[in-house]
Amino acid sequence: MFGSLGKLIERQIKKAQAEGQLQDLEGQGHPLPDRSSEAQCDPAITVGHRIMAQAGALPEEFEIKKALDAARSTYAGLTDPDERKAVMSKIADLEMRYNMARDARRAFMR
Repeated sequence: MFGSLGKLIERQIKKAQAEGQLQDLEGQGHPLPDRSSEAQCDPAITVGHRIMAQAGALPEEFEIKKALDAARSTYAGLTDPDERKAVMSKIADLEMRYNMARDARRAFMR
C-alpha cells in the first residue's frame, strides 16, 4: 500500500518540479522552522492555527503565551526579592488568563 502511495507522491513532486512550482519558494535555502511542540497536537487544530496566523487572526491565548514566556525569562534573571515577587504576581495573572483563553477556545472548537 505505501509503495504505490510513495510512487504517486514521487510522480507529483516530479510534475511540480517540471512545471517550476518548486522554484523560488518562501524560505528556500533556510532550515525548516522548529515545530516540535506540534508533535503531540491534533493536526487539524495545528493547521487551523497556521491558517489563522497567516491571516493575522490568532486567538488571544497566543499573545498571552508570548507574554508569559517573556515574564518567566525575566523572573529567572532576577535576584531582588521585591522584583521577583512583582514578576511572580504577573506570571500568576498571565497563567490564569492563558488557561482561561485556552479552555474557551477548546470549548468553542468542540
